[in-house]
Amino acid sequence: MIVVTGATGNVGRPLVRALLAAGETVTAVSRRTPDELPAGVRHHRADLAAPRTLKPALDGAESLFLLTSGDFMAAGGDLGQVLEVVRAAGVRRVVLLSSQGVGTGDHPSAPEDAVRRSGLGWTMLRPGGFHSNTLQWAGRVRAERTVTAPFGDVALPTVDPDDIAEMAAVALRDPEHAGLVHELTGPAPVSPRQQTAAIGDALGEPVRFVEQSRAEARAEMTRFMPEPVADATLDILGDPSEGLRRVSPDIERVLGRPPRSFADWATRNASAFR
Repeated sequence: MIVVTGATGNVGRPLVRALLAAGETVTAVSRRTPDELPAGVRHHRADLAAPRTLKPALDGAESLFLLTSGDFMAAGGDLGQVLEVVRAAGVRRVVLLSSQGVGTGDHPSAPEDAVRRSGLGWTMLRPGGFHSNTLQWAGRVRAERTVTAPFGDVALPTVDPDDIAEMAAVALRDPEHAGLVHELTGPAPVSPRQQTAAIGDALGEPVRFVEQSRAEARAEMTRFMPEPVADATLDILGDPSEGLRRVSPDIERVLGRPPRSFADWATRNASAFR
């Protein structure tokens, strides 16, 4: 049996589907009860901030997909305590959704460090930015056919959440991935201006791109995130390191096909922007 935390999110949902399609027994874990789940999936409500709430979901589990939310990390959540519960339950392997920035030194390594110290078998998945981050533009695209964002021509190789999910499904099922770190990117760097054009193509009508100044973007971001987080995010978006710009071969090497492009994602998700 495989347990998936964050099962109602952009990666968790397709991961649950991929595991079911592979014939696995799946327990989906989330902080809230979902409106619906695929037939045959057991759901357990738990919060990693209260590690013991996870224990009932782990009975009989062999592998765990571990996603630590931004809320958990911002609140100083103790991943070591979570992993103690996981190990005590007899789980043998953990696949951690980490970040490409850990490898480049742009993001803290604490979650990976905790997993490495846990004594469990592990695989690290380090994705770059998600294609689906552009869903934050959807409301304005629907209302005004406009996108506003900073650094319009700075390109990064964002990745499709479905590709992350497929990589996680392989790592959870195949013990040969134990002890490996997979860096996950899309097939090519893409800028906010190019993403806007791809959304317009998916809709079949133009979408206008308006570039924000850094100050304008910061004022908007600090409405819903701490100032230090906003500043660090803008630093990365405005002047990413060479490591964050690099396209990784890992998805194609493991899955035997190229990663999905942003244009492909926009076409599949066009309804969100209509």
